[in-house]
Amino acid sequence: MSDPASSETPLRTTFKIKLNGDTLAIATVGQAYQFLTNFKSVEWMEFRSLHEEAVQALEGAAGNAMLAVQATNAVRALFVSAKLL
Repeated sequence: MSDPASSETPLRTTFKIKLNGDTLAIATVGQAYQFLTNFKSVEWMEFRSLHEEAVQALEGAAGNAMLAVQATNAVRALFVSAKLL
């Protein structure tokens, strides 16, 4: 399996979220994985189940680009629940 944090597999959409007054664009599996595994960015405890599902989906998509749709959907569900979108 390839390293999810360095994966350049594109997600099916680019997520543009506001964080600390700046707009952050997340377009690849690696960018999403880095964002979700950096607990300093956002506190994920409230969304633990969705967070775990998204991270697992991103890890799968890093090794198999055909799973990018599922990873995109998992990240979207987490961001919507966390009111980042």
